[in-house]
Amino acid sequence: MTAPLAVLVHGLWHGAWCFDGVRAALVERGVDSLAVDLPLTDLPADTAALRSALDAAGRPAVLVGHSYGGAVVTGAGTHPLVRELVFLAAFALDDGESVSRTRLGDLPDTRLAEAMVVSGDEIGLDPVLGARLLYGDAPFEVAAAALARLRPVGRQVFRGVPGSIAWRGVPSTYAVCTADEAVHPERQRAMAARAGARTVEWNCGHSPAATCPEAVADLVAERVRALG
Repeated sequence: MTAPLAVLVHGLWHGAWCFDGVRAALVERGVDSLAVDLPLTDLPADTAALRSALDAAGRPAVLVGHSYGGAVVTGAGTHPLVRELVFLAAFALDDGESVSRTRLGDLPDTRLAEAMVVSGDEIGLDPVLGARLLYGDAPFEVAAAALARLRPVGRQVFRGVPGSIAWRGVPSTYAVCTADEAVHPERQRAMAARAGARTVEWNCGHSPAATCPEAVADLVAERVRALG
């Protein structure tokens, strides 16, 4: 039997590069991985890109979605090769929800909307507030390197609704980042509970792939081996 592949899905403004440290750590753990570059134009296009990557890989997969990547994993995770979902401070959306509108009740929010900079049909990030919200707990050089590679995203990504809800039929694990200033930890906990996910909590900010890649790799490797 072919061992499952870890398929890593980034969030808004990022690219597959943000998982470089995690992928290196997965090599040390004997786990094969693939990081998908999303177009970040709208959710259907991003979901299609992930499904195409799964088709091309042709192996059982554990999908790992960070932040907005959770919305993509939620929609694409019904692919027949997917065995488990892992959400990292991610949007485990339900029917009719988007990353800009969830039905989770009266929960605390963050300043992420305030950090967005609109330019035509694209949305970027304020370099100062955006840096604090995404990389506030990262070493300066790590944050600076990541921020230099961020790119604008299409406005439609914020309105996209998943065509299917994979966590209803696929087992899931959710890593709550308790010091997150981009997606509030209480929202993360609510999404994890609603999905019936196995939950772990990390004392870190919004970007664990940058600040604690070893912990991310440990969790992903554990879930891959649990299927193996």
